[in-house]
Amino acid sequence: MRDELSRRAMLGLGAAALLSTRGGAQPGDGVGFAVVGLGKLSQGQILPAFRTCRSARLAALVSGHPEKAHRLAAEQKLPESAVYSYERFDRIAADPRIEAVYIVLPNFLHADYTIRALKAGKHVLCEKPMATSVADAERMVAAAKAANRKLMIAYRCQYEPLNLYGMRLMRRGALGRPRLVVTNMGRQSDLADPSDAWRLDMRMSGGGALADMGIYGINGARYLLNEEPVAVRAWAQTARRDPRFRSVEDLIAWEFRFPSGAISTGTTSFDQAGTMAWEVYGTRGKMVADPGCFYGGNRLAVSAGPGDGQPKIAEVDQFAREMDWMGDIVRGRAPMVSPGEEGLQDMRLIRAILESVARGGATVPTDFGYRRAVDPAKAVRA
Repeated sequence: MRDELSRRAMLGLGAAALLSTRGGAQPGDGVGFAVVGLGKLSQGQILPAFRTCRSARLAALVSGHPEKAHRLAAEQKLPESAVYSYERFDRIAADPRIEAVYIVLPNFLHADYTIRALKAGKHVLCEKPMATSVADAERMVAAAKAANRKLMIAYRCQYEPLNLYGMRLMRRGALGRPRLVVTNMGRQSDLADPSDAWRLDMRMSGGGALADMGIYGINGARYLLNEEPVAVRAWAQTARRDPRFRSVEDLIAWEFRFPSGAISTGTTSFDQAGTMAWEVYGTRGKMVADPGCFYGGNRLAVSAGPGDGQPKIAEVDQFAREMDWMGDIVRGRAPMVSPGEEGLQDMRLIRAILESVARGGATVPTDFGYRRAVDPAKAVRA
């Protein structure tokens, strides 16, 4: 059952699968990954992405469904010994083929399997949100430090060319002084879809649409502005008679205040037409990414003087790129851009948003002391 509760493939599948720009890996030098959870995201994006990886390779599969796992292993030309059940998961400690683990499970299982993988001596790439509570996220960060292993959160947009282009425009001051960032991330949900059923359960998801889609807006505002919010106000509109929203909020809107004076407004919903868009308005220009966070087909329009128009930005296989980046981290060839602490910051912000909602839109302080150690705009080549 756990495996069926897989990551839902979002709108806009990647159109082009190009090689990662982080080079240097020699044939056979790729870091061996075990993929934990073989649902929609793993089958549709992650497993195919290994074909174009340069610093990562598929080494093992972990699933609660033996028949499916062995079928996929055969398709990926993996030996039967590379298939693990959840019950046998801890035995990966003795498998030298596995150096890193990619956690692609429902949110409520992230902490358990991340910590078990770290204790097994493996590095971890974990899907976002990294957990369902701040306490679990803190445990994951502590476990990585105790094991002396790397914990990276799969914020693929921090490695994606269009988002990097937008970050660099911001760093150069091309739009003038940033004034407003607007994000809207949402879609329709369906209780009949097993991968939506757990997302509509507060215990399993940690926040419904806010944790699933809204996190892109939370993280996006932060990496675009390259600063952290100091306060938030938030509101929700939820029809409790709708069976989808018995335990989670539906439409949530929030307003972040940043130290520079910039404001970010964000919205997310599980009962709207699908979109993953962001906009930035500065004193001298603006840019609009609509869509801006799909797997492919993203578009950016810039209005900032001579550079007006839609820049041509090459697409990449976003999953291959983030797995290659993790592989290069393990090999000591790249800095950690999206560590566990980055995921923990978003978990704290999600908690603050929900606290403000519960208090009728009251202002909640969010200066938790986190400062990004590595700027994606400078570290990741696009």
